[in-house]
Amino acid sequence: MRLAAWTAFLLAHSRLMEVLEEELRLAHAMSMAEYDVLHHLAQAPGGRLRMRELADALLYTTSGITRLLDRMTSAGLVLREASSTDRRVVYAEITAKGRSRFREAARTHLAGIQKHFGSSLLDDEVGPVTGFMRRLADPGQH
Repeated sequence: MRLAAWTAFLLAHSRLMEVLEEELRLAHAMSMAEYDVLHHLAQAPGGRLRMRELADALLYTTSGITRLLDRMTSAGLVLREASSTDRRVVYAEITAKGRSRFREAARTHLAGIQKHFGSSLLDDEVGPVTGFMRRLADPGQH
């Protein structure tokens, strides 16, 4: 029974992520990875994070986040700035263009989440599913 739940979870996650990514690509020419970067930066104080913090939040390697930010910097969505007090630290910061693109994409993304996930969740399932997902996400907190 638990293996069936695990398999269903993996399949559902894979299908949902493919659909949500395709919606972002078609409507905004944006990947899910780019959306996630903009989301984290938009939520951060001052719209900026250390590159290492951003990589950790997105489960990226340092080189992986660097390559992604190279593309996003070229597109004018983010800036990179070296710390004035520590040469080892580089910040990623969302630009005005990045904020605008994020707001546009967020409408599409949130509508997709509601359409493809939220609408399938019955009212009496919301609490138990939320509790279970929180335990999975952070087992030490529950």
